[in-house]
Amino acid sequence: MNGSDDGEYVFLSGETNYLNFSRIVEWKGKESLSWWTTEACNMINGTDGTSFHPLISKDENIYIFSSDFCRSLFLVYDSSGAVAGVPTFRFVPSSMVFANTSVNPANAGFCVPAGNCPGTGVLNVSVCRQGAPIFLSAPHFYQADPKFVEDIEGMRPRKEYHETFLDINPLTGLVLQAAKRMQVNVHVRKLPEFFETGNIRTLIFPVMYINESVLIDEASASKLRHVLLEASVVTGIPFVIMALGIVFGIVFIVLACRSQRISEESTEEERSPLIRTT
Repeated sequence: MNGSDDGEYVFLSGETNYLNFSRIVEWKGKESLSWWTTEACNMINGTDGTSFHPLISKDENIYIFSSDFCRSLFLVYDSSGAVAGVPTFRFVPSSMVFANTSVNPANAGFCVPAGNCPGTGVLNVSVCRQGAPIFLSAPHFYQADPKFVEDIEGMRPRKEYHETFLDINPLTGLVLQAAKRMQVNVHVRKLPEFFETGNIRTLIFPVMYINESVLIDEASASKLRHVLLEASVVTGIPFVIMALGIVFGIVFIVLACRSQRISEESTEEERSPLIRTT
């Protein structure tokens, strides 16, 4: 992008509903896109990927709008871990995001022109790139149709090197570590009217791939650990008070029962007749 402006975003603050924190409602003055062929595919969903709402669970989908991909996509829980001593949930793009329409019919809206679908793992973004024959995918065609890997010598897709991921602290929704990995491809077509292109097949040819990563610095991680410790203490106080209340309640009941038993024994002794012998 050569440092050019990505456009103006309008975000929600989450004041009325914490689930809407940093959710995008407008981009470039519009509430939806216009490139794709269905209303659902043109929706702007989620955040820009830099922050999320607090109290994230493993069962939810994380939605992101990516101007690079000209669309919204969602990530799913992959694993739990820790970054700089702070617990995290790792979210990765779902395999359904770039799946073929036979697997995910909802992706038909991303086939432009309608019905022209390149296959699993590849997205035609020419409609939002001034008509240039650009196709985006994961590096080395990771999670793409095997035909794309087989067409290009040297493609060796591996999860640890080529998968996009976000490591998010579930309590705060802060991103502690992330990697955005994408591959730029061009659609090379055989032109039968030119003999010079006789040996060129129609294929998706990789030009470059990008690996943008971020990792929280130690100073910020230390502050976050301190905040999380305070939060855990504050959260634990009600449970401590509840536990103490239960203990004191049991002690009170035991003492009350014991006092009542002693009182009953004393009453019985007073009522018993005295036997005198001579």
